[in-house]
Amino acid sequence: MRNSQKRGVRIAIAPDSFKGAISAQGAAEAMAEGFREVFRDADMLLIPMADGGEGTVDAWAASVGATKVMADVHDPLMRPIKAEFAYHKVSRTAVIEMAAASGLPLLKPDERDPMRTTTFGTGELMKAALDLGAREIILGIGGSATNDGGAGMASALGIRLLDAKGKPLPHGAAALARLAAIDTSGLDGRIAKTRIRAACDVTNPLLGPNGASAVYGPQKGATKGGVAVLDKALAHLADIAARTGDLRGTTDPNAPGAGAAGGLGFGLVAFCGAKLESGVKLIARNVRLAERLKGCDLVVTGEGRMDSQTANGKTPAGVASVAKRLGIPCVAICGCVGEGYEAVHAIGIDAVVPIAHGLFDPDDPSRGARERIRAAAVETARLIALAALSKAQV
Repeated sequence: MRNSQKRGVRIAIAPDSFKGAISAQGAAEAMAEGFREVFRDADMLLIPMADGGEGTVDAWAASVGATKVMADVHDPLMRPIKAEFAYHKVSRTAVIEMAAASGLPLLKPDERDPMRTTTFGTGELMKAALDLGAREIILGIGGSATNDGGAGMASALGIRLLDAKGKPLPHGAAALARLAAIDTSGLDGRIAKTRIRAACDVTNPLLGPNGASAVYGPQKGATKGGVAVLDKALAHLADIAARTGDLRGTTDPNAPGAGAAGGLGFGLVAFCGAKLESGVKLIARNVRLAERLKGCDLVVTGEGRMDSQTANGKTPAGVASVAKRLGIPCVAICGCVGEGYEAVHAIGIDAVVPIAHGLFDPDDPSRGARERIRAAAVETARLIALAALSKAQV
């Protein structure tokens, strides 16, 4: 700690959600309660964070004071549902989680079928944001139930995907094998006036052994044979898109992130001219993380599980990189650690504290989550205070 407690410690608390257990806002509040028990006069700055996955809307809305909006859309199987997104009227920015309309949690296990599921509802959310006056749309594209390359999203925004007879294709990836032409004449004109940014934390290409179908298809219900069919369907979509002269963006299936969300990354770029960006970096810029961390003595971050993937662009890595650049020590509190978690030390997380307080209920991870996070924060704060006291006595 660069200042003593008496001089007024300033602590920034910027965690991700603990998936399935507690939101980023809830986790930040629990950590603040724990640290305040030790550093009673500290100034606590809560900055709930996200990387484009679950909790992105909540984290961004809490950080910038955006309004939550409900929209009538369709789920991955085209059933009517209500989905939420956030809108900031002053900046005319909307933040959308594609999973709110097209996510895997919306389906029962026996309903998972990437041959049929569609991103149509995601396009409807984008249209709802445009109706509010949005001129920037940030899309978190994690947690999808789909593998349609963004075809459904494009359809909701007015693009027609046609078969050899000029008839619109039905929804779902399987139908893409019959795609003969893409008619962009009906694309919502407001798209051309809107900055669209996709927040993702994967770099998979659209096709092949590391592509959308092979890597993520099975968890969405695809069989081994189905993966090959899906990959071929997306390859056909990419081929027809490349031959369509009036698309808004590039049609490179090998672009990093093109395979995100079952190829929605590809579709957003090709059909809407979107830019694919690191989710945590995008959110960090949007909530002015670097600016808000200046003058802090300590940064606390965290997530549900820290492992070798954390260092590859997850929220704690993004927060730690900013803290390191500013010369601020950073600690992380997490639900558990997995293989390779030590990699985070090289990117700016000085210490990792897994929760080891209370009983964990695997059937209900949210049960007692706040209390466990708070208890871990108390012990972390006590260790930091002890270290500061020892240093002062040397």
